[in-house]
Amino acid sequence: MDFSFDEDQEALADGARRFLMTELTPELIRELWESETGRSERHWAQLAEQGMTAVSVPQAQGGLGLSAMEWALLAQTWGYFGGPDPLIDTAFVSVALLQRLPASDWRDTLLAQIATGGARVALSHPVNPYVADAHVAHVLLCERDGELHRLAPSACSHRAVESVDPSRRLFSLDWTPDASTRIADASNAAPLLDLMLDHGAFSVAAQLLGLTQRVLDAAIDYTSQRKQFGKPIGAYQAVKHLLADVAIRYEFARPVVYRAACALATDDPQRALHVSHAKLAALSAAQLAARHAIQVHGAMGYTWELDLQIFVKRIWALAGNWGDATYHRERVARTVIDARASIGPASTFVQE
Repeated sequence: MDFSFDEDQEALADGARRFLMTELTPELIRELWESETGRSERHWAQLAEQGMTAVSVPQAQGGLGLSAMEWALLAQTWGYFGGPDPLIDTAFVSVALLQRLPASDWRDTLLAQIATGGARVALSHPVNPYVADAHVAHVLLCERDGELHRLAPSACSHRAVESVDPSRRLFSLDWTPDASTRIADASNAAPLLDLMLDHGAFSVAAQLLGLTQRVLDAAIDYTSQRKQFGKPIGAYQAVKHLLADVAIRYEFARPVVYRAACALATDDPQRALHVSHAKLAALSAAQLAARHAIQVHGAMGYTWELDLQIFVKRIWALAGNWGDATYHRERVARTVIDARASIGPASTFVQE
């Protein structure tokens, strides 16, 4: 299976990387921590100008009409820079959901607004106990008793919930469902909720890849500058082994995440298996990276002043987002063991 990306996909990711490198700095993230909403309207408008909100929106609604394959790179880049905005929930997960709903005026209008940056969407799902960015959302798509509902912010009250990551703004919602808010009953909502889960878990896996690379880069930079006994600590074999272990785990996780992107893009029947595998592989790499990066930094690794803590806390926060490791292990077990799925090279690759 070919996991390489074409020139257009690489160019799209490279453009996002160059933009975020200059606009989404650790200084801006710290500044947003102190703001009331934790979000920047100016930065959101810039994301829309760059076309990042329009990536998955169909061309009929003013978007680019691209797939999860492009998000494999974009979400990874977003994770590398620690993006705090609800970009992925809005422009990727909610768009995938909206495209599966029957065509309607409100749906097409919302997709067009997402493409231009005129709407942010907050999502509620049974695997996520709290709703991210409900305080800045223009529309909320919420599950209740197996049904799917569309809410205006004025139709619900929300209470802030503290997160280990100051960039994550989480809320518990209080609202009353009725016929006017329902967009899918229990039977029709079930596959939509599964779709949300797979896109959400995949997006987290891709972000975790980017975060792994970010903390690894920070550790390499620190160990090349910090000296002990007259030479950089990175020259010592024990330190090299710690960082090499992270690099190996990262390289093994990357193709797993890209395979999940293919499964989403092609609506593979084993989509859930590939997505859960991706979440587990990426989370394992990211958690190892966080642990070893802190270790090579020594006591400095735990300080508020060091930018490393921004990205380590994001890894901790995303560990349970869209299903924790236990949830996804059980999901893999149900697919592979309980269902006695065919596995191995002969089942992985199609012979031509």
